[in-house]
Amino acid sequence: MDDILLIDAAERYVKGEMTPQERTYFEEIRKNNPELDQLVVEHIFFLNELDSFSHTRNFKHALQETEAKLIGEGFISKAPLTGKAKIIYLWNRSKRTIAVAASIAGIVSIFIASMISAFNNSKAPNTKLLVAELNEQRAKTRQIEKKVNQLAAASNTPLVVEKPRVDAKFRATGFLIDAANNFIVTNAHVIKEARHQLIVENIKGDQFKAEAVYVNVENDLAILKITDNDFKKLAPLPYSIRKTNAELGEQIFMLGYPKQEIVYGEGYVSAKNGYQLDTIYCQLSTSANEGNSGSPVINKSGELVGIITSMETNAEGVVFAIKSPNIYKAVDEVKKIKDYENIKILSTPSLKGADRVSQIKKVQDYVFMIKGN
Repeated sequence: MDDILLIDAAERYVKGEMTPQERTYFEEIRKNNPELDQLVVEHIFFLNELDSFSHTRNFKHALQETEAKLIGEGFISKAPLTGKAKIIYLWNRSKRTIAVAASIAGIVSIFIASMISAFNNSKAPNTKLLVAELNEQRAKTRQIEKKVNQLAAASNTPLVVEKPRVDAKFRATGFLIDAANNFIVTNAHVIKEARHQLIVENIKGDQFKAEAVYVNVENDLAILKITDNDFKKLAPLPYSIRKTNAELGEQIFMLGYPKQEIVYGEGYVSAKNGYQLDTIYCQLSTSANEGNSGSPVINKSGELVGIITSMETNAEGVVFAIKSPNIYKAVDEVKKIKDYENIKILSTPSLKGADRVSQIKKVQDYVFMIKGN
């Protein structure tokens, strides 16, 4: 969520305008996100101060009207104040209101300053890498595993031990470029997120160990090799990888993992170069979200023409992709590494002429979620 949506959600939460499901979900997020919890506490204080100030102002206004009416009807009289007594009277009369107003002004100033700071931080640079940070709940996972073991023990049923799943800290996308030797390409900035372990997850949710064999930060490209013995090789690629740059206006589609299931997107090539005319990238007119880093960009003929890497933060629907010829350059570099000389791009293009639904069905098995911790 961005700051505006968070503030809106906090206000709906405080005012009791959320549905029971929304409230439960929001409270769960608060438990696991100290920054969000602090924002809600501050917003509650802010709203309470506004309400208090409003009630005090209305009460004082009513008193003043009543006083003026009684004076006008002759029930009471009011002696005029002279000299410094006026100032003391005005201060005693208004100091609580001034204090409340000053408190609110301080809160508003802090809030505006934080918003300006967040805005300024987002402007340098004006692109956002599309890796999704995850906050999986280890304790709940352990509780579930414990409960399963207890049930299995109680029923005297032998427990089927499954491969433990990775407690991932981030999610992105990658795709096969060599189905015979299990090589996958993704972004270099994705690999930088992994400190201990890398895994790839297929469309069925099966996870497999992988390792980075090539990382080029300048071109933002990385090549992984699936090292898990449980991984079953796939047939040759249904898409080809284009050796020339995409054409302006060329229609494209993407498959990636901005959420826990594969997501389809489409658009067109809107500029031959990327942010600040960087020639490594091309610009796409489409939508992308966190988790789309490493998503394949494919044209209607079944040619892979790019890899999603980032989006323009100050312009909606502007996404940048690494041009596909850079994949061939990366493969040539990997061939120089001992034990990886066998990497090669082989394909049996079968997407040309097929309708979009058929194309997606053929491609989706070759697109993987990249996770790590």
